[in-house]
Amino acid sequence: MTFFSEEEARREAFPVARGGVFVAHAGVTVLPRRCAEAMAGYIGACCERQQEFGEVLRVVRRARESAGRWIGKDAEEVALLGPTSLGISLFANGIEWREGDEVLVYGEDYPANVYPWLDLRRRGVNIRYLETERLGEITLDAVERALGPRTRLVALASCHFLTGWRLDISAVGALLRERGVLFSLDAIQTLGAFPTPAGSVDFLSADAHKWMLGPMAIGIVAVAKQCFEECRPTLLGSWNVEAPDFLAQKEIRFVPGAQRYEPGVLNCAGIYGMLASLDLLEEVGIERISASILEKRDFLEEGLRGLGWEFLSPGKEEVLRSGIVTARHPSRDSREVFAGLEKAGITASLRADRVGGKWIRFSPHFYNTMEEMERILKAAKGS
Repeated sequence: MTFFSEEEARREAFPVARGGVFVAHAGVTVLPRRCAEAMAGYIGACCERQQEFGEVLRVVRRARESAGRWIGKDAEEVALLGPTSLGISLFANGIEWREGDEVLVYGEDYPANVYPWLDLRRRGVNIRYLETERLGEITLDAVERALGPRTRLVALASCHFLTGWRLDISAVGALLRERGVLFSLDAIQTLGAFPTPAGSVDFLSADAHKWMLGPMAIGIVAVAKQCFEECRPTLLGSWNVEAPDFLAQKEIRFVPGAQRYEPGVLNCAGIYGMLASLDLLEEVGIERISASILEKRDFLEEGLRGLGWEFLSPGKEEVLRSGIVTARHPSRDSREVFAGLEKAGITASLRADRVGGKWIRFSPHFYNTMEEMERILKAAKGS
């Protein structure tokens, strides 16, 4: 599946393709040219005028609207904050917890979606761990079995960072809404790569620096409007608390919408970059993006399997697989294989499991090509 009229156009849009093969989008992405130019343009303009010139607020508004479309939320439910852990911490710390409340988490999730909840134990909240049969595979049945009479919130990721199992967000969200349980979603491993419907999600956080192809430390934090009162902002300033003429008032009144979670000046350069990347992805279309990613990862999986590799990630027959292929050769040191890939100009990710095993995680995006996947397999065979 191709998206560019010729190879030079692809390399112009994604300059990283000129010098190598980048398949580490589940880590920290490289930036498409459009994103970098948008940020550079903003920064250049700031040499000639104040950083909050007139266009900035219009770009901020457009970014809220774009982010809302990607997750099925109103723009007023979107705050523009990153990293992901910041949003999750705002949720965990903003809710008024009651003694004996339970939060259900997946202990094998990325630490950013574990530690903010784990810290609630000092406030009398009971943290319970979801159990799964396979690492990262969270099924609807597993969630339903884990719910108890005191479960107040379930915190999950839209995709497991190591194995690449995706979550059926809509099914889990519908179950939790029916049970009156809050749903918090770490969406960083699907936003920009796969549909991430958050209509039944109460809290969502995702930085832009992975599949959204955006810069670091800016992202999407969403709070359902019916949860504004339940999740009180814990970072306060002149941007989210009413302060007419920048004069402090005697009482705290939060501004309308999810802006109430943004305490001060925004990462405007990051917002320019994130919006440019989201515009690019929107032009391609999420269905085409998802299909292209799966085409590449399936080809890569099949090729590595033919070379005798073993896998942590789900097989290509699994509907809820993602763009992540995590694998290793059973008789070769993954660190040496990884070094060989780097020497061949291939950027992947070296990751570890809980028992110390080393794995190589490949995560191609829509703009990668089948020729690049063949180059990876050639290097994996010879490294």
